[in-house]
Amino acid sequence: MKLKNIIYSTAFALLFSSCSLDYENTATISPENVWSDKVMINAFITDIYGRMLPEWPIAANGTDEGMNGPTDMGNLARGLIDVDNQGQKWDYANIDRINFFLKQLETVTVLSDSEKKTMIGQAKFWRAWDYWGKVWATGGVPLILDVQDITNVPSLFVSRNTTSECVAQILKDLDEAIAVLPDTWTGADYGKIDKGVALAFKGRLLLQYASPLFNPSNDKVRWEQAYLANKVAVDFLKTVGKGLFNGKFEDIWYSERNNEVIMVNQYYYPDHRLDQKNIRPEPLTKDNANFNQAILPLLMAYPKKDGSKLVLDENRLKNDPAYNEQFMTDFYVDRDPRFYATVFSPGTAYPASDVLSGGMKYWNAWRKVTDPKAESGFKYTSLIFDQLGKGVGGSASGYFQLKGIDKALTIPTVYDAQTDWVEIRFAEVLMNYGECANEVGKSAEALQVLYDIRKRAGIELGLGNYGITATDQAGIRKAYMDERFIEFAYEGKRWTDIRRWKRYDLLNTIKFRSGLNAVIKNEQDLKNFDWTKDMYDPSVRKLFRFEFVECLDGDKQYQFKLDLNHWFYPVHKDVLNRNSKIQQNKEWGGTFDPLL
Repeated sequence: MKLKNIIYSTAFALLFSSCSLDYENTATISPENVWSDKVMINAFITDIYGRMLPEWPIAANGTDEGMNGPTDMGNLARGLIDVDNQGQKWDYANIDRINFFLKQLETVTVLSDSEKKTMIGQAKFWRAWDYWGKVWATGGVPLILDVQDITNVPSLFVSRNTTSECVAQILKDLDEAIAVLPDTWTGADYGKIDKGVALAFKGRLLLQYASPLFNPSNDKVRWEQAYLANKVAVDFLKTVGKGLFNGKFEDIWYSERNNEVIMVNQYYYPDHRLDQKNIRPEPLTKDNANFNQAILPLLMAYPKKDGSKLVLDENRLKNDPAYNEQFMTDFYVDRDPRFYATVFSPGTAYPASDVLSGGMKYWNAWRKVTDPKAESGFKYTSLIFDQLGKGVGGSASGYFQLKGIDKALTIPTVYDAQTDWVEIRFAEVLMNYGECANEVGKSAEALQVLYDIRKRAGIELGLGNYGITATDQAGIRKAYMDERFIEFAYEGKRWTDIRRWKRYDLLNTIKFRSGLNAVIKNEQDLKNFDWTKDMYDPSVRKLFRFEFVECLDGDKQYQFKLDLNHWFYPVHKDVLNRNSKIQQNKEWGGTFDPLL
């Protein structure tokens, strides 16, 4: 049975309301009998899980992974930033709730010492998790570690702690949690925070703290600390049976409780189902559609199966039919197996239980239509073809997320997906360790991790390096950037990586969200076309050509222009107006230095 992490949310919302930085508690009294009842105490911490467990991210928009639709590009990506649209409000509700829980446990008598310790460990993990989320966004925040006295109003308004003070406290909470948490949980308790989760998160945190965002001077001590923490995490996880999943890459999300799963939010019907309406194509969903459509950088990031890079010459694609035909073959055939598990490509059958007219599956491509408004007098429209070649829908990019898609869903059941979200998997812990190894001069260890990742992916050994040609520190660093882009696509990690590396230039350089249209050469070929075939068939590919689309948004004012002078988010004006002791970040005209 999966951890039922939402059952008690409503009940405890009524019993226990918490505060944000406005410190206006309205109902902080919890019935005394809760703390004399094991079931209710367990329900309280279960409620904390329900509020804090990460969910499936829909986060490709605004990165070089994807887009949600034409002109759907946020202010940050376009460089249109100010305190109002980027300001962080620092919600302290969960911190307050956790502090209250820890305080109550001090006098609880119905739990054994062992039961108390594991609950304290879980609560301190979640407090560390919450605080790091705040520090990650803005730098240091007020550290509130005990229940506050709401009758003493002046005491509620406190200053920001430095970033280093916050990190020290977060690590203290994690170390204390690691000391008391069980190695693993089994049975109905599977999915709770265990020692491996806490070690893995500590390694992730220290990697991020050692990265250029927080460490522009490249302090090697931080990298050493991060390296050691991640090595400890990898070594421990191996002792409890964790490792790279030895099945198909796509099955990491379908083979529940496999050995790669470290931290997980378990979805199940009907109590804790997953809404996947947004990431499905328009004809196969309802209420919203077409999010996380892949754009050119992601499409090109995946190498060929032999590990070599796929290279696009836009001029030859346009002017050389033979090159276009060969490139289309290289694009569809013998790619990194992770490509097929992550991205749905035009001209293939979408993996869902839905059918269109005549039993046809979703099969999309483009055709040329007259458009007087277009520069060339025509444009290409994206269509989902039925068996008669009649278009029944469309989208911007035409490439969609496959990773984690619940294939059993139909249009009426798009809210009922049951694919677990794996927040931390062993591959991430391993790559965190490998990236740190490179930064402390252990290139052999760093390269071995890349080899292991690519071997599991199904890349061919080649000359013994699985297509990884880097040998020096700078080259290996670039290889990690590239491999993380591929391995963790659509897992909500790309923006985090770009920001911690201080590499907004990666987005600004591509400028527009570009794509590739698979265009039918002669629409007459659709009349007798066998729609059970796909682009993996050479005879089908010959009917199409690729057209490069420079700006999928259709409006060139929508382009990446991220501000290279703002790396931390500002504190929202509401917080500053409410508490005069809070200082704004330097980047935003204040005096607080997030790097101290």
